[in-house]
Amino acid sequence: MGQKIGVLVMSYGTPQSMEQVEAYYTHIRRGNAPSPEQLKDLLSRYEAIVGGVFPLRENTDKQVAALQETLKTEGEARGVQFVCYQGLKHAHPFIEDGVAQMQQDGITEAVGIVLAPHYSIMSVGGYIKRAQEAADRAGIKMKFVKSYHLHPSLIEALARNVTAKLNQFEEAGALRSNVRVLFSAHSLPERILKMGDPYQDQLLETSRAVAAKVGLNEGGWQFTWQSAGRTAEPWLGPDILDTLRSLSLEQVEDVLVAPVGFVSDHLEVLYDLDIEAKAIAKELDMRLERIDMLNTDPLYMKALSDSIMNEWEKDDRQ
Repeated sequence: MGQKIGVLVMSYGTPQSMEQVEAYYTHIRRGNAPSPEQLKDLLSRYEAIVGGVFPLRENTDKQVAALQETLKTEGEARGVQFVCYQGLKHAHPFIEDGVAQMQQDGITEAVGIVLAPHYSIMSVGGYIKRAQEAADRAGIKMKFVKSYHLHPSLIEALARNVTAKLNQFEEAGALRSNVRVLFSAHSLPERILKMGDPYQDQLLETSRAVAAKVGLNEGGWQFTWQSAGRTAEPWLGPDILDTLRSLSLEQVEDVLVAPVGFVSDHLEVLYDLDIEAKAIAKELDMRLERIDMLNTDPLYMKALSDSIMNEWEKDDRQ
């Protein structure tokens, strides 16, 4: 096998045990420890979804392993070896740790990608900034995939998962045309709009592409936000809980949530949607279901692999 190319696979990170939650939360808060009330709230959310066991980190580990296998095949066809390294924003191994490991392994060229299809300077941009600074210090030439929100395999996977759940509604006696599909993503502060940030536009592009592939009409879907931070500044809305209340007034009884801004089962999906949103829907006498997450779906792995290959080969030609 020829040249080794590093692949820095970046994601938000999650604690590996209940004992690590406080340190994790403190890191998110830039070194400021959470209040006892804030810590208790986060602990209760983890306990509600996993009972003190943490499959969330395992989900990311499995994604990185699946991507490594996909890249192995692609690399062999090109006479190079792609080696994946994990870099987390708020937990070990941190982004800087992943780059340091590359340096130790003698990697001189690498591609970075985030397990999030949509670019925002406040999310993906932050990952790239940290990775670039670490790569510069390590003497590693690193290029980055900024977004892959319209990759055909990503759209195909999401559309397939939406269709599968719509079929379940029909099997349960609901009219497919009466099911409202809510595409959702993690909210960010409203100030990104004044910055000309592409995040909202890319999410809408993904949603439209999936809706078109599924065959949803204009009134059959809409976009909403979720999981806004608890800060004083305004965040993008409407929030999904408010959207559900509005749909209830429209006498919508069947709702399918498609969290296209997320690619695996984690807190914002398993708690914010499966527990919190479902509780509101139940109060409103509304049936709410959620599409399966992509996790290690081969189509998602192909979207990641293709994006990495395209970035690497583009760099290779320069």
